[in-house]
Amino acid sequence: MSWTITPESPDSPAATALWRAYYTEVSDRWYLLHEGRRTDPAELEREIDARTGAELAPPKGTLLVARYEGEAAGTAGVRLLDADTAELTRVFLLPALRGRGGAALLVSEAEHAARELGATRMILDTRSDLTEARALYARLGYTETARHNDDVYAEHWFTKPLAR
Repeated sequence: MSWTITPESPDSPAATALWRAYYTEVSDRWYLLHEGRRTDPAELEREIDARTGAELAPPKGTLLVARYEGEAAGTAGVRLLDADTAELTRVFLLPALRGRGGAALLVSEAEHAARELGATRMILDTRSDLTEARALYARLGYTETARHNDDVYAEHWFTKPLAR
């Protein structure tokens, strides 16, 4: 039972499959909560295709892929917003592998990647219905802060200083 976490191109087969799983879950959760239905398949395909993850590629970003016993299991993305600030995004684990410590490892590795990019703090946003994510970030030392973007779906914003 072991985790490995490595940087990977956002367009790799594993990263692409995990992006699809991530986006499907968060989109369906939103639509089920607000409209009582799952995401329209055509809309889902448009949104998945429109968000390539290019901002998570070097030199100003990185996408980490977690593998559990060799199988692609999750992701965390980091993108440098300015000389001091990195954004944590696309934190996701396949549902069957949650509760095994992978999310905390992913976030820790993302923080390391952000420091390597020169960041001294990490920011992120999430939604109210993603209660597991909010609990994870609080447990890992992130504090809720004022809005830092205009994402229409964001409802909670967090920050954490990154020790050198």
